[in-house]
Amino acid sequence: MKSGFVGIIGRPNVGKSTLLNSILGEKIAITANKPQTTRNTIRGIYTRSAADGEPECQLIFIDTPGIHKPKNKLGSYMTDVAVSTLSEVDVILFLVDTELEERSSADRYILGLLEKTETPKILVINKIDKIGPEEFERIYKQYEELGIFDFIVGTNALEGRNVDVLLDRLCEKAEEGPMYFPPEMITDFPERFLVSEIIREKLLNFLDDEVPHGTAVEIESYSEEPKITKISAVIYCERQSHKGIIIGQGGRKIKGVGKAARLEIEALLGTKVFLELFVKVKENWRDNAVAIANFGYKKD
Repeated sequence: MKSGFVGIIGRPNVGKSTLLNSILGEKIAITANKPQTTRNTIRGIYTRSAADGEPECQLIFIDTPGIHKPKNKLGSYMTDVAVSTLSEVDVILFLVDTELEERSSADRYILGLLEKTETPKILVINKIDKIGPEEFERIYKQYEELGIFDFIVGTNALEGRNVDVLLDRLCEKAEEGPMYFPPEMITDFPERFLVSEIIREKLLNFLDDEVPHGTAVEIESYSEEPKITKISAVIYCERQSHKGIIIGQGGRKIKGVGKAARLEIEALLGTKVFLELFVKVKENWRDNAVAIANFGYKKD
């Protein structure tokens, strides 16, 4: 039996959560075409059965918030969580999707951290569907010349391209160890957490600009009955004007969020769901350390 912990890091919106979902074959991490979607570390469990003389392999992936320059206490928390992962895993996956010369300050900052750690590192050049072979080769050589990566692979996480190559390499390099979780598990997060994340994802998809990043979701009640699960959730926002935007004219926006969330939650739970959503204002909560902790954004 081989096993190990793998940290997925990178700046916002490079496809970390998409890669994790592709590895697991199921969605456990929310995705959106907006930066800073992931706020907590999301743990995904990949277990490969023994085959062709190869031992069984279990990898625990830790998807981290995108590393960025914080604008508030929540942003500082997210960046601290991501950086602390470097010293807590057996392998680091660093995701990028641009050329070396076009790297953001966040990429340069991450590379500086990686140069100082002895943890094995793999570079994943994601979104290769958007570049040609010559451009990929140029990016590959630029990062290879840094001399800090044990392996470099190009992926299209959205379509699963080369994800198997990455998994083969990780299992090959994993050391002998215990099976930490039952083979059928794909995450150790409770369903209540996954439900709150689904609701937050729909807010990200339905809302524009700054409003969705100022929202938090709290599950007030969660009742499992024989034929239906009843869920009541509160969406917190930072301003009274944001509350009106979330609700929408005639309540149309919040109804759209609720319907989209309910359908995905039903697929997750495998049962009918009755979902109630309420919107409340908690001004500037992203700069309130107590509120941040109360909403579940705290280190383990």
